[in-house]
Amino acid sequence: MIYFASDAHLGSNVFEDSFVVEKRLVKWLDSIKHDAKALFLLGDIFDFWFEYKCVAPRGFTRFLGKIAEMSDMGIEIHFFIGNHDIWIFDYLSKETGVIVHKEPFITEIEGKKFFLAHGDGLGDNSKKFKFIRYIFHNKLCQILFASVHPRWGIGLAHFWSRSSRRQGLQVPTKYLGENREHLVLFAKDYLLKNSEIDYFVFGHRHILLDLMLTEKSKIIIVGDWIQHYSYAVFDGKEILLEQLPL
Repeated sequence: MIYFASDAHLGSNVFEDSFVVEKRLVKWLDSIKHDAKALFLLGDIFDFWFEYKCVAPRGFTRFLGKIAEMSDMGIEIHFFIGNHDIWIFDYLSKETGVIVHKEPFITEIEGKKFFLAHGDGLGDNSKKFKFIRYIFHNKLCQILFASVHPRWGIGLAHFWSRSSRRQGLQVPTKYLGENREHLVLFAKDYLLKNSEIDYFVFGHRHILLDLMLTEKSKIIIVGDWIQHYSYAVFDGKEILLEQLPL
């Protein structure tokens, strides 16, 4: 089985107790480790992450331990950066064995071609979002942020996350319709140039979506671990969206 999950936002103040969400995620990972050939974590697993040269964010011990265990078992784990955990560098790959992706990834699984990404920046022409994304991905800005003491830098990052939610800068969590969803529009446009993609699988939007784009191509948006506790699973023949009991 091939598993896909996204948007756990571990450490977020949106949860009454982020530790409860982490334990639920770890319990799910433990339940799939015996039949999983690969696991794709499609971004925003952490609500914030920044790797200073000698400092990693506090917390997430059980989650990091579990993915390290799964990696040691020979399960291929792919970790995509999202728009909240952009600043993942080499700590996770060295300490847990995951394969980190900073760009969309196209791969073939059991004869099916997959286009995989978190989803931020794809098909979204918002100037404000593009500007913020540019700043966060800019190497100079990353170096400047790294010069701030972690006590203040991490506090500033969590303040930004809380503030952006209050100001409505986060992505909407309702399906906007086939003609307004940026990821659907991106996938349709991509198929005009490359019709070989069987499955587009994204996170980012915090919605559950299973939509046929053509007779052979489908887009899946895997939901989140804030309200849906959802994931996708590919058995070699078809991909399905699943949810844990709420």
